[in-house]
Amino acid sequence: MKIILKNYKLLAVFLMVISFTSCSDDDDNGTTAPTTVVDIALENNLTSLAAALTATDLVTTLQGSGPFTVFAPSNEAFADLLTATGLDLDNLSTAEEDLVRNILLNHVIIGETINSTTLANAGSGYVNTGATGPNGANLSLYFKTTSGVMINGSSTVTNADNIASNGIVHIVDEVIGLPTIATFATTNPALDTLVAALAYADSGTPTVPYITTVSDATAGPFTVFAPTNDAFSDLLAELNVSALSDLGTDTVDAVLLYHIVNANVQSSQLPNGTVTTLGGEITADNTSFSLTDANGRVINIIVSLVDIQAINGVVHVIDKVVLTPQ
Repeated sequence: MKIILKNYKLLAVFLMVISFTSCSDDDDNGTTAPTTVVDIALENNLTSLAAALTATDLVTTLQGSGPFTVFAPSNEAFADLLTATGLDLDNLSTAEEDLVRNILLNHVIIGETINSTTLANAGSGYVNTGATGPNGANLSLYFKTTSGVMINGSSTVTNADNIASNGIVHIVDEVIGLPTIATFATTNPALDTLVAALAYADSGTPTVPYITTVSDATAGPFTVFAPTNDAFSDLLAELNVSALSDLGTDTVDAVLLYHIVNANVQSSQLPNGTVTTLGGEITADNTSFSLTDANGRVINIIVSLVDIQAINGVVHVIDKVVLTPQ
């Protein structure tokens, strides 16, 4: 259903904010209260966001000292979300309230004020949000600025750099859903060949239905050691073949299994010794931050691309493909 904020609902939202701020609008010395990220949302008529924050008891949180970087969905974006999910902000169950709160926190970077210039200068990258996934780990967010600022491959910043006293607000045109491993694999072009390999394995008789599994928010959690495009290119040269299709789907399936662990293992939890993957055992060295496969080949974990946390697992990018025993 679409979000329909009747007059009394709008009034309730504004009264909520007024009641929160009026007591501090003027202190004993006549000074004016700071303009927080919640105030900025209301100044930009983001009434649906305000209603969602009220329904999930997040107003006080975002009125705190921060600093916060908030990617604030438009009213239309919330309407689309509620239509797709059937959620009713006025009648949330405990589980639904927890879900909506986590979705909202997935739009908030806590402890940093990141403006559009900083994002543009970075070009692309990952940051952690206030939302949590397996084992309470903070979820990641992938941004790319090839043409404007795009979040997780679908949500675009339409109005940037609204400055608040406790952070900054960027208005976006789509609610940023809780990301899956597939979200991060498909949005980062450096992992295009991995996605192609998963699809190719699925075209045969896969041990695991790869694309379906990594796209399923309720699956896992898994740890995925994700080879870069260059890693796959190096593999083809190493095996003296020209394409993945030269290897056969069964072979690619067996190789992919060595990149998946049936647990959410963040980099700080990487053991110094045996790691049991879905395919078999490999060895990890948490000092050199590397893996060694059954053939003695050393694979480096790219330290700037670890702990990419999704709702169904975590991704660590590696510079070489792990091979099955030869």
